[in-house]
Amino acid sequence: MGNLLLFNKPFNVLCQFTDSSSQANTRETLADYIEHKGFYAAGRLDRDSEGLLLLTNDGKLQHKISDPKYKLPKTYLAQVEGEITAEAIKQLQKGVQLKDGLTRPARAKKISPPLWLWERVPPIRERKNITTRWVELTITEGKNRQVRRMTAAVGFPTLRLVRIKIGDWGLQELKPGQSLLLK
Repeated sequence: MGNLLLFNKPFNVLCQFTDSSSQANTRETLADYIEHKGFYAAGRLDRDSEGLLLLTNDGKLQHKISDPKYKLPKTYLAQVEGEITAEAIKQLQKGVQLKDGLTRPARAKKISPPLWLWERVPPIRERKNITTRWVELTITEGKNRQVRRMTAAVGFPTLRLVRIKIGDWGLQELKPGQSLLLK
């Protein structure tokens, strides 16, 4: 059995070790943070999303974490634009129709702003006339940009997205850019 690395991926960091784009010299990658050799991301987290990313040096474990057939639950905190309604929460709980099909039902609930959460750099765009609210969402699949598309589909676009848990692994006390090696 290999090792597992818990990493708190900062906003604007690519979820890969190299960047072959024309902006390669200006965009941060995992290589800017992860010094352990032979580790690979088990799953993805979009560049504009933050939080828990698991990396491992064990191919079987990587497959088990990232393969949708294992339905490993992933929990996110989403800051959404507007005063999210009980009806929107119910829709998220039932499953949301997206262009690529109906999502599995999610665990969803409105939560108070997480006071423990670090400030995002740069901060989200703020509009004086539009409030924001926080939602905790747990999904068991991983369609591309799924949480963002789900909240948008029910009328409340995501402004900030932070993954806090994958299966039994959580962020712990990790600050953005920090990692913890589990053996």
